Amino acid sequence: MQDRLIAPGHAMCAGCGQSIAARIVVDTAGPDTIVVNATGCLEVSTSLFPTSSWEVPWIHSLFENTAAVAAGIEAALKSQGKQEEVKVIAQAGDGGTADIGLQALSGMWERGHDVLYVCYDNAAYMNTGVQRSSLTPYGASTTTSPAGSHSMGNPFREKDMLKIAAAHHIPYAASASAGYPRDLRRKIKKALSIKGPKYLHVLVPCPLGWRHETRLSVKLGQLAVKTGLFPMVEYEYGELTSSHKLKEVLNVEEYLKPQGRFAHLFEDSAESRQHLKRIQDLSDYNVKYYGLLKG
Repeated sequence: MQDRLIAPGHAMCAGCGQSIAARIVVDTAGPDTIVVNATGCLEVSTSLFPTSSWEVPWIHSLFENTAAVAAGIEAALKSQGKQEEVKVIAQAGDGGTADIGLQALSGMWERGHDVLYVCYDNAAYMNTGVQRSSLTPYGASTTTSPAGSHSMGNPFREKDMLKIAAAHHIPYAASASAGYPRDLRRKIKKALSIKGPKYLHVLVPCPLGWRHETRLSVKLGQLAVKTGLFPMVEYEYGELTSSHKLKEVLNVEEYLKPQGRFAHLFEDSAESRQHLKRIQDLSDYNVKYYGLLKG
């Protein structure tokens, strides 16, 4: 068995869902891999000068150009006739993917580069102070969408990055969760077996920004799926091909209650109940749209 390709001794937080997912991604990809990493929690915590936790070739890109740097590396490998030998993985957080890096990512998809792009979605700009991103869920309290007497938290519904990826008709786009490591590993293997651009959107609970106990990270990664708020699905060439089925769908409150970022939604008021109902409606929509219930 090969050594882990992210060495211990990094500075990621205890219970960090991103550290779980990133280790699975690079270990599954193997040593013949070049990783391009946007600015963010993962980059900062694994590359503290003069050390690095990466046991594969790794380059730090800017927030906005991760996909462009990865596309350039893929083109260079192709010109050298090495595209069959080396895999290219680009990775960024939700801000570097859905906000700052979206233009370069869309271009990479449109041009058809043979790159696996992984978004580690912890639902805010955790590295710079827990500011909301366009993937912050409705109702969540962040430092730029704080809950209080004049606000109920983030008033916007998050972007559906998976549908945006699928709309580019790329060969493969899928969602996964740090709470389901076997499913994540399977999807990485499948993605890397396919030529062309691939997109993997991974939910990664963050104890710091979500304000939950560190021991609950994996459980919350599972509850997001079991409540229907984060469907695990696969698209191929723009068509939905599979979805993770549930025996039953849990009430969204089971996922929201352990997280301090949603604590204000459990105050005894008509407004709080209204916001909880809206979140439950989002779950109900996902269950129906993706056919998440078995039978």
